[in-house]
Amino acid sequence: MAKLFGFSIDDQDNKSKSIVSPVPKTNEDGVDYYLQSGFYGQYVDIEGVYRTESDLIKRYREMALHPECDNAIEDVVNEAIVSDLYDSPIEIELSNVNASDKVKTAIRKEFRYIKDIMDFDKKCHEIFRNWYVDGRIYYMKVIDLKAPEEGIKEIRYIDPMKIKYIRQERKKDRNALVPQESTKNPFSAFPEIDEYYMYTPSPKTPMGGKKDSIKIAKDTIAYCTSGLVDRNKGTVLSYLHKAIKGLNQLRMIEDSLVIYRLSRAPERRIFYIDVGNLPKVKAEQYLRDVMMRYRNKMVYDANTGEIRDDRKHMSMLEDFWLPRREGGRGTEITTLPGGQNLGELSDIEYFQKKLYRALGVPESRIANDGGFNLGRSSEILRDELKFSKFVGRLRKRFSNIFSDLLKTQLILKNIIAPEDWDTISDHIQFDYLYDNQFAELKETEMLNERLTILSTIEPFIGRYYSQEWVRRKVLRQTDTEMEEMDKQIEAEIKTGIIPDPNSIDPVTGEPLEGGPQMLGDVPMEPEINGGITDAQVQKDTKSAEI
Repeated sequence: MAKLFGFSIDDQDNKSKSIVSPVPKTNEDGVDYYLQSGFYGQYVDIEGVYRTESDLIKRYREMALHPECDNAIEDVVNEAIVSDLYDSPIEIELSNVNASDKVKTAIRKEFRYIKDIMDFDKKCHEIFRNWYVDGRIYYMKVIDLKAPEEGIKEIRYIDPMKIKYIRQERKKDRNALVPQESTKNPFSAFPEIDEYYMYTPSPKTPMGGKKDSIKIAKDTIAYCTSGLVDRNKGTVLSYLHKAIKGLNQLRMIEDSLVIYRLSRAPERRIFYIDVGNLPKVKAEQYLRDVMMRYRNKMVYDANTGEIRDDRKHMSMLEDFWLPRREGGRGTEITTLPGGQNLGELSDIEYFQKKLYRALGVPESRIANDGGFNLGRSSEILRDELKFSKFVGRLRKRFSNIFSDLLKTQLILKNIIAPEDWDTISDHIQFDYLYDNQFAELKETEMLNERLTILSTIEPFIGRYYSQEWVRRKVLRQTDTEMEEMDKQIEAEIKTGIIPDPNSIDPVTGEPLEGGPQMLGDVPMEPEINGGITDAQVQKDTKSAEI
């Protein structure tokens, strides 16, 4: 195979030669552009929906320009990417990574470097929107080939219409000598697969054409797809694909509504002109003269806002002029009523809701409804919960682009070894910034519910429930939180910020005299009359009465 443009960091296969399989390793997205009939090729759709991926991406981008579809896309992007003045939209979480603090610090530093060269904090909305609309996103990792240990120098965006992922059968040399033991292995003749990218600078050139196409190594490109796959055709789809039919229906309904209103809205008149016994030619001339004399001559120019005289242009909304022979009822004017059902928009609203359902956005988020409530969870619709889970899946999928870039950066700078990445990557998490208002309301409501349950169960603590069980199950405190909370309470008691609970009367809430005591002890009564207490006086009085 010819040498590819770019670089590769894992050319060496460390797997044992005894590990064989008749099934080649598939792409993680479930898509195979597996070409057996030559070096170049392209996907052709027989059904005529789309011929190439470029046509499909063009369709998605045209859909995004529609106002209704654009509104739904903005709802998704705004929920997934939260812009804040001070905090970054995404941060890396390494608490579950089994590595030293030095390595974790280096990983955080390189992740911030990747975000800086991508300018992600400023362009996060555009980057996520492009990925969501196109269904895929590609970045080229530019490094210094003379000094690869310096890592990635630049990250350049590639239009998905100009690049394509290729998996090709590697051709073997027929003249090469085959070892005798390999002929006994039934899997030894299985074809090997080469993976690379085909970059076409000019989008007008068919993808995979021999003209102006450049082969790029697989490790040079960082890419992320939507995860939606048409498995019958082997094509990556966008989340907008399900809304193609709904959007086309909405467009046709809106166009038909406009045409109907323009043609049926005005009231038109029928003028029956008495022409007597005039011949046909003279009757037509007489009708034309009457029409030009009484017809509306002034028209409204929508471009300039002026009223002008325009007799030359006939409109489809003109009145009807019909001749009537002698013997009829003479000249008559009849008015035709306009459309009666012009105010009904139920069909438009139906297809709008259908479009939103296809895009995964709750129907309550349509601009006219405004039914979304940021109150209690009982008032939040189930669609909002589904939408929140959908956005979470989008975030997890989009994080693959950062994982790929971070992998290349760490390996090039020798922070980790290539074989250690698989172990570390499973525990690396990416935390996205959530909407502050929604998160705060949700957290406040959860805390109120827990405290309500705690006040109800408090009389049974020590009889049926232990204190630790209540802290774990009701308050949902972890071991770390409980340990930290106990230390903070002890420190605040020592400093006098909060009183010692053992020194407070549980009934009255007043501090006990004589200092703290154990719960359940009988409080000592103060002594009077030289050491004789009130209880002793009452006892002696009762004995004397007996």
